[in-house]
Order: sequence, then structure tokens, then C-alpha cells
Amino acid sequence: MAHRTWGGRFAEGPNELAARFNASLSFDQALWREDLWQNRVHARMLHEVGLLTEEELRAILEGLDRIEEEIQAGTFPWREELEDVHMNLEARLMELVGPPGGKLHTARSRNDQVATDLRLFLRGALDELLALLLDLRRVLVKEAERHLEPLYVLPGYTHLQRAQPILLAHWFLAYYEMLSRDAGRLKDARERLNESPLGAAALAGTGFPIDRHYTAKELGFARPMRNSLDAVASRDFALEVLSALNIGMLHLSRLAEELILYSTEEFAFVEVPDAFATGSSIMPQKKNPDILELIRAKAGRVLGALVALSAVVKGLPLAYNKDLQEDKEPLLDALATYRDSLKLLAALLPGLRWRRERMGQAAEGGYALATELADYLAEKGLPFREAHHVVGRLVRRLAEEGRPLKDLTLEELKAHHPLFAEDALPLLRLETAIHRRRSYGGTAPEAVRARLLEAKKEVGLD
Repeated sequence: MAHRTWGGRFAEGPNELAARFNASLSFDQALWREDLWQNRVHARMLHEVGLLTEEELRAILEGLDRIEEEIQAGTFPWREELEDVHMNLEARLMELVGPPGGKLHTARSRNDQVATDLRLFLRGALDELLALLLDLRRVLVKEAERHLEPLYVLPGYTHLQRAQPILLAHWFLAYYEMLSRDAGRLKDARERLNESPLGAAALAGTGFPIDRHYTAKELGFARPMRNSLDAVASRDFALEVLSALNIGMLHLSRLAEELILYSTEEFAFVEVPDAFATGSSIMPQKKNPDILELIRAKAGRVLGALVALSAVVKGLPLAYNKDLQEDKEPLLDALATYRDSLKLLAALLPGLRWRRERMGQAAEGGYALATELADYLAEKGLPFREAHHVVGRLVRRLAEEGRPLKDLTLEELKAHHPLFAEDALPLLRLETAIHRRRSYGGTAPEAVRARLLEAKKEVGLD
């Protein structure tokens, strides 16, 4: 029992299964860098306020340096029976430097220690994700620019039915906008979590003359948290991160789903690079978009992590409860899932082979230009609802006859409404329809080009 921080209160050790059930080392070992950083700062603060001598501080810092060397070399003696990363590092420090190591936990609890480590870890993880998001946003911008000259046109869909033609560049920039908002959410979450719980101790603060502003500054936090109960009991910062990751992963899933659809023989708009596809063990002709399918599926893992942590904190009384140990596994898994998905898409997108001719044919089909005729009649003064009905009847007749919209003659147009004139015929051409959608945010080349220039500046590509 001597190696347990709470061993003095108990006459016997824990049940073996209970000890394994209670342990968190297998996953919180990921926080070792943050714990060493926090230990160094906490030790310096204890020295500053007179709770450690110069010699004790030097011994502790040298011991922590030795521990870091051992971990990096793979020789650190991790011990499962010590429950978590914090107790492992503390026990090893005491082995290396003796009594000074036992003073390091003065004015601190594992409650504020773990909350501090987790915020430090998340801050670094979010910085990495924001950099990866920037990389992917740059890829989307580059792909949009690459497919703007010459114009790549594809059908835009509603209800998965062909609706109106759009530029492929416009499609890429739609996902750019989504991912830009994802970056904003992660930045917001990072700003809110950047407060220091260190010094809240178990739940009520401490009677030692500590300097929480010193430790907060040294650890790069904006400020110390203002309420000790809140500091150790709250995980809303982790929930906010998971919420942002969930929304971000949903956007990646939607992107993956569209590419999966577009790569089928039924659509045949795009071919997925060989490096990101697999074959079949029985059907030699198959080329399966497995990576995209997994990105689509793994969105469920991230949503599951958000639901899991939400269920953990729901109804928890103040302050710390062991339930909060369950925050790390889903959080770490969600971070890794989103990180890998960003990297994969950034590598995959430039290798896509878009079939311009096939997309153009599909964009012209399905009477996708019918809206142009309705707009034409409305511009001539016919109420739009009436214009809608006129063109709807025209489309129904063509569908019954199995004819495309571009086969219409001026006489046929006039037979459906006398407002149709010679200048309506160019509207049956794909290029005319695309250039007409020039409203702000529209798919006309000039509108897309203007937004593309802004986007390039936003991601540092100008």
C-alpha cells in the first residue's frame, strides 16, 4: 500500500479486478509531456513562494529531466499498479531524488493536476488540428482554381435529383466555407479552455501561499480559473471540443459521401486515386473507395464520443467524481480520428480525376435548365408562379416524348407562351445558364473567381 498516495487510510489493498477497472494509465499516459511541464512550473512556483529550497528545486528539476529522457528512450519503468501517469511520474521522481520528490505535490491534488494536463494537451491538439484544417482548406482552394479554367460544370442536386448546373470550383468552395467555420469553432473552443485549474487543489483551494497567476502565465494560460469547484469539476471545455469535432467530422463525411457517389459507374464524374482505393478478393474489376467510406463511417465514432462524455457529466454533483476519468478515451479517439481524416483528404483530393465531358452531359440532362426559361418569363413580366407552371407543362410534354430541353424550337416555345422570343433560345445552352448565376455567392465564373481570390488571401495563398 505504500506506493499508493492514499494508502495510509486503508488496511488492505484493492481487489485485483477493481484495481484494473480503476486504472487509467493505458490512455492517460498520452499526457506525460503536459504532466512534466506542469510539474516543472509547479515546482518553480513552490520555490518562489518559499515552500521549496533552492537545493530541493534543483533536485526535482533534474529528476524530471531524467524522467523525460527515460520516456523518450523507451526505458521508463511504467507500472500498471500505480493507476495513472501522474502517480507513475511522481513515484519515479521519488526513487530518483528521494524526499524532495515527495514535496512536489504540496498545494496540489490530482483533481486539479489532471484537469490542467488535459487543458494543456487539448490546446496543443487543437493547434495541430487547426494547422491540418488550414492545409485541407488550401487544397480545396487550389482544386477550385485548377478546375475554373477551363470551366468544369456538373449538376447541382436537391433531393439527389438534378436541379441546376454549377461549377465544380463552386462545389469545392462550398466545402471550403464549411471547413472555415469548423476552424472558427475550434479556435473558439481553444480560447475558452485556455484557463488554468492548477491551484484549485482537491476542490476548495489551498491554505499554502501559492501564486496561481504565476503558474497560469508560465503554462501559457490566459488566466487562472476563478472558482476552485468549477476548476476541478467541469468538462464543458472537452464537450465543446467534441462538439466542434463532431460538426467538423460531419462535414468531412458529407464530402466523402459525395465523392463516393460521384465515383460510381452510375455517376462516373470522378475517379478515386488508386492509392486511396482497394479491390475485391473475388471480383477483379472492382475499385472500391474504402478510405472515403471509412471517413464517412468514422463520423459515428466522433458523435459517439460526444454522446459518451455528455452522458458521463449529466447529473454529476460537484466537485470531482471518478466518472470524469471517462473523459479521456473518447476524447483522444475523436481527436485522432478527425486528425487522420483531415490528413487523408488533403492527400486524396489532388489525385482525383474529374471527367469533364461526362459531368457536362449530366448537367445538361434532366431538364436542369428549365429554371432559366421560368426566369426568362418572369423577367418579361409574367408572375413567377405562372411562369413556373408554363415551363412545368413544357417539361412534362418533353418528358413524355423523351426529348431533351435543348431540342426545343422557337415555335414550340411560343406555343407554350407568347412571351418567348428569339433571345430565349441561348438559355438552353449550359454555358449561358452558368454565366447568368452571377449574384453574390452564385456559381457564375465571375462570382466564383471573386470568392476564390478572397479565399486565397484567407489561407495565405495570394
